[in-house]
Amino acid sequence: MRPKGDFMEVKELAAAAKRASYTIMNLATPAKNKVLSDAADNLIKDSDIIIEANKADLEKAKAEGMAKPMLDRLSLDRSRIEGMAEGLREVAALPDPVGEINDMTRRPNGLMIGKKRVPLGVVGIIYEARPNVTSDAFAIAFKSGNACILRGGSAALSSCKVIVESLRKALAENNIDPDVLQYIEDTSHESTNELITLNEYVDLVIPRGGRGLIENIVKNATVPAIHTGTGNCHVYVDEFADLDMAVKIIVNAKTKRLGVCNACESLVVHSAVLSKFVPMIAKAMKEHDIEVRGDARARAIDPSFTPATEEDWGTEYLDRIISLKTVDSVDEAIEHINKYNTKHSETIVTENTVNAQKFLDMIDAACVYLNASTRFTDGGMFGLGAEIGISTQKIHARGPMGLKALTCEKYIIIGNGQVRE
Repeated sequence: MRPKGDFMEVKELAAAAKRASYTIMNLATPAKNKVLSDAADNLIKDSDIIIEANKADLEKAKAEGMAKPMLDRLSLDRSRIEGMAEGLREVAALPDPVGEINDMTRRPNGLMIGKKRVPLGVVGIIYEARPNVTSDAFAIAFKSGNACILRGGSAALSSCKVIVESLRKALAENNIDPDVLQYIEDTSHESTNELITLNEYVDLVIPRGGRGLIENIVKNATVPAIHTGTGNCHVYVDEFADLDMAVKIIVNAKTKRLGVCNACESLVVHSAVLSKFVPMIAKAMKEHDIEVRGDARARAIDPSFTPATEEDWGTEYLDRIISLKTVDSVDEAIEHINKYNTKHSETIVTENTVNAQKFLDMIDAACVYLNASTRFTDGGMFGLGAEIGISTQKIHARGPMGLKALTCEKYIIIGNGQVRE
């Protein structure tokens, strides 16, 4: 491949990935697993190099004023690199969906017709300051028989480049064309816009990042694109809730990691438990330095809450802020959540089976929980291995996207000379 200027041209990278994709579409499962295992070993061996590159990214990000939750996403240490390696090994241990044949039936004319699961081909993944996504994306794409083109954010460029080099080394060591893994070093908007319009080479684009990135890609891509989730996730505390359980769930969902899409950003509380619940949640949030932005009824109980505005109901903060809305019924809670959510993950805390079932049935989201934290919305937690993203749309894939989400089916028709009259 021929570099132009400072970077390899996006179209050249995509063309190379397309060519390489045909070499792995039917690669045997043991061969794929061997690459993933070796790639995991390489990440551990290259930890010092990766951490050094990550330090350079962190220093630059701090100098540019990056917020602490985003710095947490950007940061790598030995423990996180070990987690990345373990993610590769977990994907290697998963069943390979490629080649599955389903629904084989015989037609009256003798034709045997069935469906075979096959790779998509070339998948573009566009993400921001999360270098661990690099190995996750490669693992899911490669195990499902796809080439991938990665385009990380400028803040993580040094980290992502050395991670890609480590992964490509495992490919070469196993006599697999390293071009099945491509990385776009040009972090300009132009490189993204070119990637998402290369229909002749790219079969699917998956954005992983903030609302602006996702909306830009979904709006402007001519390549099919997955709408992955920004997460304005709610916890609804029902009138029949165990309030101690509710506080425990909210503390986990909000404070465990601020800068992730499955963190709770919004509380909805039934008025029947408001007077008892507000002091409990105020104390818990104060202990974790979380600002509560409440409506008038909540503030009448605790005037220290910041007055909430209409904008707060629909905001993904990714920060030490949470909103609180009071409702008078489960139906009002459902209506409020469906109006302001981002179709990601929603939870009801209740001991009432009727209200629980209504919430599970009526909430429009990829993942709907009863008495559990929204933080479980994750490919690893769902047994899918490292996920490629969390889809909040309703076509092709919804929720955490594992191996099968990067495959499709083609019909296999077997005859013995049949012709159509």
